[in-house]
Amino acid sequence: MALSTAAYIDGYNLYYGRIRGTPFKWLDVVRLMEGLLRAQDPTTELNHLHYFSSYALGRFATNGDASVTAQQTYLRALYHLYEGRFTATLGKHSYDKEGTLLPEFVKGAPYDRSRRVRVWKLEEKQTDVNLALSMYRDASSGKYGQMVVCSNDSDVEPVLKAIREDFPDVVLGVVTPRRPPEQHKGTGRAVSSVLAAQANWTRAYLLDDELRSAQLKPSIPRKGKAILKPKHW
Repeated sequence: MALSTAAYIDGYNLYYGRIRGTPFKWLDVVRLMEGLLRAQDPTTELNHLHYFSSYALGRFATNGDASVTAQQTYLRALYHLYEGRFTATLGKHSYDKEGTLLPEFVKGAPYDRSRRVRVWKLEEKQTDVNLALSMYRDASSGKYGQMVVCSNDSDVEPVLKAIREDFPDVVLGVVTPRRPPEQHKGTGRAVSSVLAAQANWTRAYLLDDELRSAQLKPSIPRKGKAILKPKHW
């Protein structure tokens, strides 16, 4: 009997934890998760994947408005390929238009609150809450025997703990979007121990080969105009 499964991806965490600076941005997240889940348990059937992030802001992006278009194109490709199995929920960003006053870092000098500079402090909003609500609602529905989250953000821990306590029969998995240990060179963020403590199983990193083999086709045919991989990706 297939193990009905839903996956929940923190897109911001996935991007900054594993994808940024790589050629793997055109990632088929459904295919990636299917491969990881079946390696964990061959009876797994990925019924739905929920993707959470925030709208790209061209004024803060390296590639400007092209980054906004790239995000829209990417999500459109996934919706087209996995109609009924893929959902994206996008939050928003907040920032202080006047700049935020923060203590200046001076190498070798002690922390000094009186020495402050204005910086652009961009914060992603709603992703953690949206992800947690989606997971708990799905757990309440009884539709899935397994729920897997791809994140290394400790803010996800409360919802995992709540599901573990309220729905003990649901299998919980955590996929950590990190590079393998040999690529960290002492700079990578450690696996969140609080997430691992609430999970039935964990995956500590994603391999380049796994990301490479789960890339979308450069051109995705559909009625009308094909969906093309963004040039700067």
